[in-house]
Amino acid sequence: MTHAHTHFKDLQGPTTRRLAISLGLTAAFVLVEVGAGLYANSLALLTDAAHNITDVLALALTWWALRITIRPAHSGQTYGYHRAGILVALINSTTLVLIALGIFYDAYRRLLAPPVIKADVLIGVGAAAVVVNLVTALMVRRGSEHDLNLRSTYLHLMGDVLSTLGAVAAGIVIRFTGFNWLDPLVSILIGLLILWNAWGIVRESVNILMEATPADVDVDTVVTDILKVEGVRGVHDLHIWSITREMRTLSAHILTDDVPISEGVKVQAAVSELLNHAYGITHATLQLECVGCIPASLYCDITANNHNH
Repeated sequence: MTHAHTHFKDLQGPTTRRLAISLGLTAAFVLVEVGAGLYANSLALLTDAAHNITDVLALALTWWALRITIRPAHSGQTYGYHRAGILVALINSTTLVLIALGIFYDAYRRLLAPPVIKADVLIGVGAAAVVVNLVTALMVRRGSEHDLNLRSTYLHLMGDVLSTLGAVAAGIVIRFTGFNWLDPLVSILIGLLILWNAWGIVRESVNILMEATPADVDVDTVVTDILKVEGVRGVHDLHIWSITREMRTLSAHILTDDVPISEGVKVQAAVSELLNHAYGITHATLQLECVGCIPASLYCDITANNHNH
């Protein structure tokens, strides 16, 4: 946990600077795109501008979360502020869902009565939007594969890249065919893409906040591997959860023979090393107990225990 925290702190400065630059570029371009969308009467451009507004919010929240995440743990926040990034990821992805629903509504109205589109404006501004969105997306890409907060922002921006490419393609076709209904149709496709990306982040954020077992960790396999460690006789009261996408933790009661504390420490160290190397669980709290001390149950029923107490 300490090594991961230090490594993240080293990357925090450059990352926040890149986020600040991306924030400025995106905010400036939103104003250009809104004006162009109104002038061209293009829902695709206005849709992309609305998405860019959420990108401004996403970038600002992500910047804030990165700064607060490196605050040290204390008596009131014993795990520190790492979950701030998860909360921001949930906010960002939920905003994307709401934007997508609004897009579907506006597109439906325009499909019923397609307006005349100024295709040249749509093509020109859309092409510029592709460049701006791609630049900002690449600026926040580093680290996004390990951090859900950055991942949600990166998906925001890459969604813009694809959506503006769609808007440009629609503009080109409209320019030569006059099929104005393509503009709201492209908006619907953009909305579906946004919804698809958002759903994955929402689901993962909720799972982390609900302290679910990481999706790629099979509990039965973990138990089997722990039981193979020399000196381990049983496992119960097992819990596996995530603080963030990359910071996993585990607590368990490990049953051993009635051995000296010095021997028990060796068992504890061997289990911790196994969990770290095989499952990426860098913070394990292991309570050693003698076989037969307490009735063993693999999963602790907290509700039942509180009721009995």
